[in-house]
Amino acid sequence: MNLALWIVAGLLATAYLFSGAGKLILPKERIAAFGPSAKWVEDFSAGAVKTIGALEVLAAVGLILPAVLDIAPILVPLAAVGLMMIMTGAAITRIRRREYTLMIVDLVYLVLAGFVAWGRFGPESFIG
Repeated sequence: MNLALWIVAGLLATAYLFSGAGKLILPKERIAAFGPSAKWVEDFSAGAVKTIGALEVLAAVGLILPAVLDIAPILVPLAAVGLMMIMTGAAITRIRRREYTLMIVDLVYLVLAGFVAWGRFGPESFIG
């Protein structure tokens, strides 16, 4: 179980690190040009997109570093809960935009983050 949690946390951290960094570095218009899955940025201000990117980068770091460094490991499940909140917002945005097929990916990320949160708060806690 611990290995599965590490693998899922590592995959999530990688995905959110690159995704968040892209939102921080690229202007909103360039993000929207990536295709239909990125058109959601049209509903948000440039500052909101940058904020989402910053939160994704912080969550990615929070999924790995506290456990690796053994400094405040309670931050790992809290980062996973934060990602769950971000992905809930993403799913709501997809529903509002009627992008139901694209929402499936958001729900997969939501479930994976939920798995990490559940595992690290419960059976494989770092602070037990």
